[in-house]
Amino acid sequence: MFIILPLPKKFFVTAASSEGESRLTAFDRALLKARVGNTNLLRVSSILPPGCEYDPTLEIPPGSLLPIAYGSITSTEPGELISAAIGVGIKQGSFGVIMEFSGRCGKLEAEKEIIRMVQEAFRVRNLDLDEVKIASTEHVVEKIGCAFAAAPLWY
Repeated sequence: MFIILPLPKKFFVTAASSEGESRLTAFDRALLKARVGNTNLLRVSSILPPGCEYDPTLEIPPGSLLPIAYGSITSTEPGELISAAIGVGIKQGSFGVIMEFSGRCGKLEAEKEIIRMVQEAFRVRNLDLDEVKIASTEHVVEKIGCAFAAAPLWY
């Protein structure tokens, strides 16, 4: 028996940061701020399906099983600067490539790294890069902080 999952038809990019009383609740609060906190994340790797359309106002029904590529970082070091970024490289008429980054740096450094990775991914696939959608966030940790960036995919 084979189970074939449908290809997602829509996506958006999102990023958010938050504090929490634990590592997990900091992550959960960042998910809520990023508009994916009431879903069940199904982590996927790096390919945007062909024909998948960008929809920044997309709303995912609560409880959904959500295919999502994401990067996140959680820190318990007060004063530490953390960031997360997501980039979706798009080739019109073809599939796309999703890259995620998280680290102990600012959002501009994270965005530069995302652009570099998306460009490399297209170069090794011999694809022309038409467009890049990016979302990023940075956070200075107070007690327990999380930075999260994602590309949710939907049907």
